[in-house]
Amino acid sequence: MNVAIVTVGDEILAGSTTNTNATWLASRLTDRGNTVERILTVPDERALIADTVSAWADAFDAVIVTGGIGGTPDDVTVEAVADGLNRDLVVHERIRDELLEKSTAFREENPELVEEYDLHLDIDAAASIPEGATPLVTDEGWAPGCTVENVYVFAGIPDEMHAMFDLVAEEFQGSVVTRTIHTPAPEGSLHDVLEGVIDRYGVGVGSYPRGETHPGRIRIRGEDESTVDAAASWVRERIETVDDPPAE
Repeated sequence: MNVAIVTVGDEILAGSTTNTNATWLASRLTDRGNTVERILTVPDERALIADTVSAWADAFDAVIVTGGIGGTPDDVTVEAVADGLNRDLVVHERIRDELLEKSTAFREENPELVEEYDLHLDIDAAASIPEGATPLVTDEGWAPGCTVENVYVFAGIPDEMHAMFDLVAEEFQGSVVTRTIHTPAPEGSLHDVLEGVIDRYGVGVGSYPRGETHPGRIRIRGEDESTVDAAASWVRERIETVDDPPAE
């Protein structure tokens, strides 16, 4: 699958929040054999989000939009997705009932917070999704995400986003196989090998330079596993390699 990722939030563009969601999603999607072709961050602007979703839903197999859900005034993502797909925004009654139960339980368990902050929760706004969408409800968060056509709307808070992705992860079954080789060699010394493996095996190759604390990486990708494995072996025979570093 060819996938595009849209992260929403003024705070990301201002540099006050690190966009870990895009990196996490791209890694998970690639590991599942998909190709991430676009990553874009946009502000909390309903019209801009809608235009992006409208264009990208036609251009890619799937579009993931993360951030800007929840029912507060700056949470415009769900409304924008509905606009972009020409659907009405409707209150999902089952979700509304579940959120009302959550809200009541929270108020009973945290009366001091409700009183101190004069807490008001817009149940209808949080329970609204595009007409015909399937809600994505998790225990980790308040408002649901949703799927509609080939667009997936997730929360922006990482734990909530991870949980929502897990609900639909099996829908992202791609055919791309990747192998990663780690090397201490300078990137400039790899030109002939990288050009050679592309010519010989017809695979895709990405080269990522070494840093002070990590080796360089060569990522080989293709749709035929035996070809990718043969290409990776061919490269390993011609360059210095090191063991894979531990996962972060």
